[in-house]
Amino acid sequence: SLITRSLSPKVIAEIIMSTSSIQSNFAYSKCIISSFRAKRAKTHTIKASCEQLRWAKSVPNAIKLRSSSIEARQKSDRILRSFRLTRLDICATATATSSEPPSQGVAAYSSAVWKFLRPHTIRGTILGSFAIVTTALLENPSAITWSLVPRAFMGLIALLCGNGYIVGINQIYDEDIDKINKPFLPVASGELTKNQAWVLCAILAAGGLAIVATLFDLLIAQLYSFGLFLGTIYSVPPLRLKQSAVAAFMIIATVRGFLLSFGVYHATRAALGLAFKWSPQIMFITCFVTVFATVIAITKDLPDTEGDRQGGITTFSTKYGERAVAVVGSGLLLVCYFGAIGAAIKYASLFNAPVMIGAHAIAAVATIYSTWKLDSDKYTQEAIQTFYRFIWYLLYSEYILLPFL
Repeated sequence: SLITRSLSPKVIAEIIMSTSSIQSNFAYSKCIISSFRAKRAKTHTIKASCEQLRWAKSVPNAIKLRSSSIEARQKSDRILRSFRLTRLDICATATATSSEPPSQGVAAYSSAVWKFLRPHTIRGTILGSFAIVTTALLENPSAITWSLVPRAFMGLIALLCGNGYIVGINQIYDEDIDKINKPFLPVASGELTKNQAWVLCAILAAGGLAIVATLFDLLIAQLYSFGLFLGTIYSVPPLRLKQSAVAAFMIIATVRGFLLSFGVYHATRAALGLAFKWSPQIMFITCFVTVFATVIAITKDLPDTEGDRQGGITTFSTKYGERAVAVVGSGLLLVCYFGAIGAAIKYASLFNAPVMIGAHAIAAVATIYSTWKLDSDKYTQEAIQTFYRFIWYLLYSEYILLPFL
């Protein structure tokens, strides 16, 4: 009271305001402390939940609740039952997945092997062989005997073995590139391992050589071995001649064109007991298919342009572009067709001129339309693949036409 009476009213007012401020700050501090305590309690709750979660993920034998409360033991039982049911579901799923019927496994492997053999090349080999053998037999109908059928069949098997070896070894060494260009192929997709692919190639090469060496003469065995050699150096380092555009098309033209036509015709005449002699039709198809195989050699890389660029492989497509290669390929095809028409006109007595002229005129028109369609589609990947398939269809049709020429 004495202090109050000795102070001025202004000082008393300031003291009262300071006291109120201190009380306000004290109340605010209490709120902060309360909030901190609540957050700490929440943190402890989260930590406990994490501990329970870590505990729940442990193996069943390690689930031991240390709390003696009835509620905790009940929770432990529920988690244990849930863990066991989950483990049973996982085991059941794994069992169902691993217990694939053997028939499905065999079917999947057979499908992979079929893709490994590249069916479009097999069709070309089969049609070419049948066309050339049929032409040789029609030239000498009196020499035909049923005893030749098994030998002819085994000769076809040998050709397919050689074809499979060449395309197979190419897939082994092109695995990384095929993952970009042809991911559907079995080695690139993982349907076949490299070891399995090597085993298949070894069986195909050995089987083909054994058949040819046993049933045919030395020249045919040498030609067959030469074809396998060319197919090997085409794909296998250090030569890997497919990296050279010129060497690549020369190998394909030699194997697909000359060796197939000459070899099959020579083997057929030898089986008939006849000396080798060129016929107009066989000479025509040999020259025609050799040039045609050149077209296949330069256009086969059209769908693979992007992967070849990344793999550092020089092809006509990577060097000059898709449009230039397609135009050159179509031009060579037109040379073949106009050449066939000219040969039929000039040597009308040696060929079936109406069939030869008409069929090749239609093929020439189809080639021009296909090239125009590719250009109008702006050389998309789908359009390029369609164009390349069309080229193979033209080859198939030429072989089908051969016996009628």
